[in-house]
Amino acid sequence: MKYDYDKNALKGLSIGPFLNQVKTRNKMIEAAPDDMPQSVFNVNRLAAALHPARQFVKIASVTGHGDAKSFVLVPDREKGTEKLAYFRASQYVSVELNIDGALVNKPYTIRSGPKDALGTDSSYTLTIKLTDPAYASKYILDNWKEGDSLSISGPLGDFYYQALRDAKHVVALAGGSGITPFFSMACAIVDGIEDFDMTILYGSRSSENILLKEEIEALAAESKGRVKVVHILSHQEKEGFEHGLITAELIKKYAPEGDYSVFMCGPKAMYDFEDGETAKLGLPKRRVRKEMSGDYLGVEKDAGYPKPEEQEFRLTVDIRGEKQTVPCKAGESLLWAMERAGIAAPSHCRSGECGWCHSRLVSGKYYCPKEADGRRMADEKFGWIHPCCTFPLSDMEICVYPIVR
Repeated sequence: MKYDYDKNALKGLSIGPFLNQVKTRNKMIEAAPDDMPQSVFNVNRLAAALHPARQFVKIASVTGHGDAKSFVLVPDREKGTEKLAYFRASQYVSVELNIDGALVNKPYTIRSGPKDALGTDSSYTLTIKLTDPAYASKYILDNWKEGDSLSISGPLGDFYYQALRDAKHVVALAGGSGITPFFSMACAIVDGIEDFDMTILYGSRSSENILLKEEIEALAAESKGRVKVVHILSHQEKEGFEHGLITAELIKKYAPEGDYSVFMCGPKAMYDFEDGETAKLGLPKRRVRKEMSGDYLGVEKDAGYPKPEEQEFRLTVDIRGEKQTVPCKAGESLLWAMERAGIAAPSHCRSGECGWCHSRLVSGKYYCPKEADGRRMADEKFGWIHPCCTFPLSDMEICVYPIVR
C-alpha cells in the first residue's frame, strides 16, 4: 500500500537524531539513580490544591445576623492545611459534624468571593441561617465559636456561571439564605474575577429580616451598575420594596431586553413555585438553573409516594464486608438512618445529584422522588441508589463505599 504524502517536506531533515534516539535514551537511563523518584508532576500538585478531599480549618471570627451567623474559616496549619482551595463563585463545602454521636455532612455555600481564598490570609466565609426543621443549623448556631477546629471538604458543586452555557446577564432569584451564592458571585464581579451582569430579586418575609441586606447593597454600589438588588417582601407592604412572591411578571419587569439566564436558590417550596413561573418566560431550558436544595423533606406528601403499612424497617449496611443493621423509619432517607446510627456514610450535596453517596442495592424495596433522582439510567438498571434521596418501603440491605482519604 502506498501512502499519499508530500515527501519534499522530509528532504531537509536529517535522520541521524532518529537513529541515535534509542542509544541516547539508554545512556540517560543508565546514568539515572536507581531509587524511586520523589518528585510529583505539577498537574498532580495543582489537582491536590484545587480538589482536596478534606481541609482542616479554624473559626477566626463569628458575626451574628439575627437568626443567622457568619463564620470566617482560616487554614488550621497545625493539622496540615496551609491554605484553602480556590473555588468558583457560589460553590459550597461539606462540613463534618458529630451531633451527639450522629455523624453528619452538611453542605453550605461559601458566601465570600474566590479572591478571599488566595494569598497568605486565605479564608472562606459561611453564613448559616436557622432552618425549619432545625437540626444541623441549630447545632452549629448553638455550638460553633471562635477558635474551634473543623473539618470540611474541598469546594464542590457546579452552580456557577459558565459563559458557554449562560447568558451575559443573570437574573438571580434568592430566598432567605439563598442569597449566599449570589453574594459570592457579586464579590467575584466586583473583584473582576467573573465577567457578567446580575440582577438579584431577593425575597424575604419582611424588611427587618433581610439577611445581609447592608452587605449585598454595598457590593451592588461598588459594582458600578453590574450588580443590582431588588427586594421583595412576602409578608409586608412597604414603600421602596416590591410585595408578594417572585412571579413571572416581576421577573420580566426587571430582566433586561433580549437574552438572559435565570438562577435560583432557596427552599424547596420556593422551587415548587418558581418552576411554574419561570416556565412562563419562554426561555431555553439551559437558561434556567437552580441550586441543589439539600435534604428532600416531606416525602409523605408526594403524590407518587406509596405509603407503607410499616412505620419502621431494618436497614443492613455492608461496609467492606462488615455488616451493621440499624432501624430506618418510613419517610426518612437511608442516609438519615445511617447518620443517626453513627455510620460515617459518604455524602455531600444531600440532594441526589452529586453522587458521593452512590451505593449498591442488595435487597429491598424503596421510593426515590423523581425530581431528586440524579442517577444515571444504568445506575437504576443495575441496582445502584443514592441513600440521601432513597426512602424504605421494606427491610433493605445496601453496600456503602466510604470516601478514601
